[in-house]
Amino acid sequence: MSLHRLRSRQGRRPYAPWYRAARARLHEGGLAGPVRSLLLPLVPQTGYFPDFLTPAESAEGIDAGLKGILATSPERVLGEVRRLSGAGGGPSWGARLAEGDARSRLARTIRAYHDAVVAPHGDEIQAQFEAERAVRARTLLDGGLDGLLRSPGSGAEWKPPVLTVGYPVDRDLYLEGRGLRLIPSYFCRGNPVALADPRLEPVLVYALGHAYESPRRPPSTDRGRGEPLSALIGRTRAAVLSAAASGTGATTGELALATGVSASSASQHATALRNAGLLVSRRHAMSVLHTLTPLGSTMLAAGLPAGRPRVPAGRAPLPTGPGQATVSASGAT
Repeated sequence: MSLHRLRSRQGRRPYAPWYRAARARLHEGGLAGPVRSLLLPLVPQTGYFPDFLTPAESAEGIDAGLKGILATSPERVLGEVRRLSGAGGGPSWGARLAEGDARSRLARTIRAYHDAVVAPHGDEIQAQFEAERAVRARTLLDGGLDGLLRSPGSGAEWKPPVLTVGYPVDRDLYLEGRGLRLIPSYFCRGNPVALADPRLEPVLVYALGHAYESPRRPPSTDRGRGEPLSALIGRTRAAVLSAAASGTGATTGELALATGVSASSASQHATALRNAGLLVSRRHAMSVLHTLTPLGSTMLAAGLPAGRPRVPAGRAPLPTGPGQATVSASGAT
């Protein structure tokens, strides 16, 4: 998905700071050539790209994902590379990826690319994921599985047992008793994406919603220092951080209840914490939901005097897992 953002002008505006930083790092690290010659041909701007590039093992992180790529059978690699060529794309050297040496080089390039343009934004990306998880947990609590399946992607329509989502091509995917894994993607824009091979674990990758008043920006060694953080000293804002540490986050009203201040005061405290990079705020129904960023978690773990905030009744984190349904992906916009 980040390669799509790197080469496409469509939907680039929210990623403009990342785009500029990514291009600079690729050129400074001598990676622009390898990315252009090795990675971009395997991931066309639109249409099919090989499933073996996104193995299920990657759920455990980049290292496990690269091992999954290396462990893919040569037969499967050849089949998917041929499919890429048949779709009107694919490099002339694609068949060589069935060989161990060529795939090792691919894995090294992916690792170098990830370290250069994805890993430096890890804290911000993780903060967005945690906010998304909190929103989905709230959705599950409030609306059950029906509410959860109506939420991923623009134009999703859930009419049991069929989930219809916007997709570039007409396609039906039958789960046949298997679970559906919903995967939010920081770099995905527009329509959700599924694996091309229906025999693989059913997944639906969808775009993260935008954070409320939380602009995307490249990381800085000065972030969190100076005037924004100096305004955080105090028990009330430490208590706000503690209240937002719940697995399902906290709404502005819940922050006010937990800290014993008015809703407007709680909103002001949340704004100061968000401006300092300690909170992410997302719209959820008629409320604004606040969750901690990694920097906020670090501040809280450092022993700020957070007091003992009251946890609003009925708001306990629930373990989330894949739902089950028959999925139909249509060409709806």
